[in-house]
Amino acid sequence: MRRLGSTRRGRRTNRVVAAGVACGAALAALTIAPAEARPQDHRAPHWALKDTGTPTVRYRGLSAVDRDTAWLAGTGGTVLRTTDGGTTWRDVSPPGAAELQFRDVEAFDARRAVVLAIGEGEASRVYRTDDGGATWTESFRNTDPKAFYDCLAFFDRRHGLAMGDPVDGRFRILSTGDGGRSWTVLPGDGMPAALDGEAGFAASGQCLVTSGPRDAWLATGGGARARVLHSADRGRTWTAADTPVPAGDPARGVFALAFRDRVHGLAVGGDYRADQPSPQAAARTPDGGRSWTPAATPPPAYRSGAAWLPHSRTAALAVGPTGTDLTTDGGRTWRTIDTGSYDTVTCTADLSCWAAGEKGRVARLER
Repeated sequence: MRRLGSTRRGRRTNRVVAAGVACGAALAALTIAPAEARPQDHRAPHWALKDTGTPTVRYRGLSAVDRDTAWLAGTGGTVLRTTDGGTTWRDVSPPGAAELQFRDVEAFDARRAVVLAIGEGEASRVYRTDDGGATWTESFRNTDPKAFYDCLAFFDRRHGLAMGDPVDGRFRILSTGDGGRSWTVLPGDGMPAALDGEAGFAASGQCLVTSGPRDAWLATGGGARARVLHSADRGRTWTAADTPVPAGDPARGVFALAFRDRVHGLAVGGDYRADQPSPQAAARTPDGGRSWTPAATPPPAYRSGAAWLPHSRTAALAVGPTGTDLTTDGGRTWRTIDTGSYDTVTCTADLSCWAAGEKGRVARLER
């Protein structure tokens, strides 16, 4: 029996290794110069669309566990889950949520996940499941009519934060220490004053991100300057830094952040209006968000999501309604590699990347 068990484990390990090698080759090929990886080459890495059967839903919430398991959160109170790499999707939406707009989902594995609904007052809610979406528990419902929550992020399986737009002049932060089963509004005295008109953008679930056990960053726009706020103590105190991403209008600012460790980060955004240009739509930081430098060659248009490629120190993706861009030099320069519409993107430790967006679009990077 031991020998049989070892054989099964060996076969499973071989399958995982083979999948990782294949996806790793696709990710590595992304860094090839454009002349060497032509669009007509069937071997070139590409976004492979996965049919969700939900053409009317826009998915701005995406959390991939690995190349097989991913969760989606979108309009119409929709939550989907796949455990076979996107071949099939199961509708695991919380009952009675059809009027809600889910904008973020954070999954711990194939069974446990937390989703955020956005909106004014009681429209902002948090739900948690421990059985793959068969049942859900509402763990938070906003009762402050002035509050509006935008994004979720977790440090580990227990500790996490939710970010809300300013209330009484300061961004509102929720904290959980039990995996999202309960939430507490943190005191606002450690939060810098918000600028006039400043808020977050619930565009991709990436306006609030974490790295390591205590560091968190949140992105802003709408005010005179687009800023990134940083906390090194799980949301108790924050410092603010200006970015070169244009602001000064309710539609402009930083829409998404991505940090590969405590110091190296990317910011993307611009103006989400399709008829408006978005110069300087990306910036990078080498010091944990204390200072930001504009990309020398930024994405050509507004971008709402970003993710570092797995185990890479220099490569990352940015996505938006007009395409996907790749950087291979840590955010200094970007080039467009796909023109499909996506709102959010994520990559996992087993060398898989996923993207999601409007009209039920979901894709996995394949070769």
